[in-house]
Amino acid sequence: MARGRVSLQELVRRRTRAGLVARSAERELFRGNFDTAPEDGRHRFLFHVHGTAGVGKTRLVKEFEHLARERGALTAYVNETSGSVPEVLEAVCRQFALRGHRLKDLERMLATHRERRHEAETAALAALDPAPDGAPSTGGMALARAGLAGLGLVPGVAPFTAVLDPAQLAHGADRLRSVLAARFRSHEDVRLVLDPASVLTPVLTDELNAVASDVPWIVLLLDTYERTGPFLDAWLHDLLTTDRYGALPDTVVVVTAGQHPADPARWGTFADFMTSLPLQPFTEAEARGLLAERGVTAEPVVAEALRLTGGLPVLLSTIAGTRPAGPEDVTDPSATAVERFLKWEQDPGRRFAALAGALPRLLDADVFAVAADCDRDRAEELYAWVETLPFADRLGGRMRYHDIVRAPMLRLQRGRSPRGWADGHGRLAQAFRRWREQTESGRDTGTLWLDETWCELRLGELYHRLCAAGPTAVSDILRDLVEACDQGEALAARWVRVLEDAGRDAGAPGVSAWGDRLSAALASGGTRAVLDTLLDWAGHTPLPVPGRLPVRRGGDEPSTTPGGGVPAGPPDFPGDPVGADPMLWDLDLAGAPADVDWMSQEQARLTTPADVALPAPLLARIHRDRALAHAARGDHTSAVTELSGALALTPDDARTLALRGEYLRALGLHAEAVADLEQATALDPADAYAWASLGAARLTLGHPEGARTALDHALALRPDYTWALVRRARVARELGDPEGRLAALDRAVAAEPDSAWAHCERGDALRAADRDREALAAYDRALALDPGYASAYASRGVAHHRLGHLDEALADLDRALELNPSYAWARERRDAVVQHRDG
Repeated sequence: MARGRVSLQELVRRRTRAGLVARSAERELFRGNFDTAPEDGRHRFLFHVHGTAGVGKTRLVKEFEHLARERGALTAYVNETSGSVPEVLEAVCRQFALRGHRLKDLERMLATHRERRHEAETAALAALDPAPDGAPSTGGMALARAGLAGLGLVPGVAPFTAVLDPAQLAHGADRLRSVLAARFRSHEDVRLVLDPASVLTPVLTDELNAVASDVPWIVLLLDTYERTGPFLDAWLHDLLTTDRYGALPDTVVVVTAGQHPADPARWGTFADFMTSLPLQPFTEAEARGLLAERGVTAEPVVAEALRLTGGLPVLLSTIAGTRPAGPEDVTDPSATAVERFLKWEQDPGRRFAALAGALPRLLDADVFAVAADCDRDRAEELYAWVETLPFADRLGGRMRYHDIVRAPMLRLQRGRSPRGWADGHGRLAQAFRRWREQTESGRDTGTLWLDETWCELRLGELYHRLCAAGPTAVSDILRDLVEACDQGEALAARWVRVLEDAGRDAGAPGVSAWGDRLSAALASGGTRAVLDTLLDWAGHTPLPVPGRLPVRRGGDEPSTTPGGGVPAGPPDFPGDPVGADPMLWDLDLAGAPADVDWMSQEQARLTTPADVALPAPLLARIHRDRALAHAARGDHTSAVTELSGALALTPDDARTLALRGEYLRALGLHAEAVADLEQATALDPADAYAWASLGAARLTLGHPEGARTALDHALALRPDYTWALVRRARVARELGDPEGRLAALDRAVAAEPDSAWAHCERGDALRAADRDREALAAYDRALALDPGYASAYASRGVAHHRLGHLDEALADLDRALELNPSYAWARERRDAVVQHRDG
């Protein structure tokens, strides 16, 4: 009988596995685990492999996967290419499907999650974005991301926790929950957006239980855990040790592998079901075994290899691959790994390809063809050879050189041919730019930052420009970094990492200085600290505002309250002017900002690269973003300070003037606000936001005619501008025009039917017109949209009182006071109801 043919790839895998002569104890321990029943106390459900880079963790995990498959296990391997729990579950679904076991229910739920998350981001941007033309602006995107992070929507670590902590986000998050609840209607859809793991994971457990009847074991292998652990570890702990997500089949085994030991605070009490496998460099016996397996047995050569590598597997494999004949052929792998390898390669094309493959941080066939600068057929041939090199680590469909080998390759090329170094990186930068521009064709630029492909191409372009010493590369990446900070901490970290990588790889101290300081800032204080560092380096840290700004205090009185109390309205999102919160808290804004640490700033400036100047518009944008973050916390004093810093740099920026005018209005400085807003509308007559805020300020100053003119301008530009319509209704009230007031509010609820604020204001107008039963319906709608709306409860209680419904009136007013115990107007109305009841 003819022997069945085996593929080339299978032969390569067999030979590679045959070379795994070490780690026998770990392999036997893992293999033996399948010989013990799950109920046996010796059985382990979790293995954690950990050790330094280059010690062979990924190779051992891949061996574990092979051993598991030998026992009939259904396996899935996940690494850092998955960036969230839903992405991990998608990878599991794909791999199980390839092995004939589709998780159909989970696949459908993941598809629904992607759709609902896109809808949620769209809703958040629509609610939070201040740009009048509807395109996501920098600040709007920042606060939309902040709101979504506050809801737990952003996967992984919440990127804005350094700028907006959970307590500060709570009010806005509750509002956004109401928006999403009204949009989706289904409670499960809301949970799928706000807490996807809580919805998806029970589906996973059900699917695994179904699959468990068809396979003896299910093995999940989670590699590069130093990258994935921050978002996976707590989820995995709950999955394995609690009933939160349902019961797992007892044939599930999980393998994690990363550079760090398991977190003792989380896993320390579960030693009876998990095994920690710390990997050290090979022992002398293991190292000798690997060298012997590769044909390196001469004692002088082995001794020199042991001396130079310290038993690190990747270096041993590299030396063994050169087939050294004598100890003089074994050179220091940490300094001259490339020369050791190329000494035994006679083909000049391959020698060049090995070096060219080191230039990019990640390789695929397309990138390699540009780096190698040859025709496509030759590039394909060389790339196939490069894939066989022992230091070429595979990462999904791509590969990268191990750092221990890549670093000396880069140093060799940079020192031997500076012009060739610059040309190679310049060629790669141009290719990445061309690919990036292709992805941008016909797309809204506001969505590009959400596109992983675009981000990778932009980062590749910037990295190679930095390495080629492009004259504007640092300024461009810092400009990008400000935008990345708006997108979240995880994305900002990738831009900072490019500075670190390029500074190290290109031997550029100035670039390294930027990368090191920004990395430290991000680690210590998140995105806010990154922006602070950029301002410090530019010598543009804002000074405290002179004098004392007044504290604006107010309760939740409806707009009809005598005495001019602060009226009810929507939250202080930047999509509308501020100052209309239904639960306005007391803000202690009178104190000046903390004293500036001048010595620390001076030390920072001494380490600033002198060859890079940050342009004024970029610095102004940082001030503006910081102002929006302060305003989101209700700190309008600091927001005004930041905007003043921005205007010192760009004095004729209409948008900045409009924002400062609005925040001055929120602080009760109405005359100053009018001055800014009139200048803003003169510079940009098409800014509906500025006109609306100007109308509100003029109304407060007692100029209803001027307020009407400004608000009519705003509504001519944006006829469905809900905030302006409600303010226009208040102007009509002041001018004694009840019909005009109600007409404006009818337009407001038609434009934004899910606005609890607009429905409550309309209820106030109906109550003022003695149409109390219709007012009750408006208040009911407001409370259906926002069950925590204290002002709507108080107003509905007054309407019930006027209709003689005393019990209902007391219940509503009690609920308003429960939500806001300092709500003076509600307490007065409650006292009136009690007096009426008791005679």
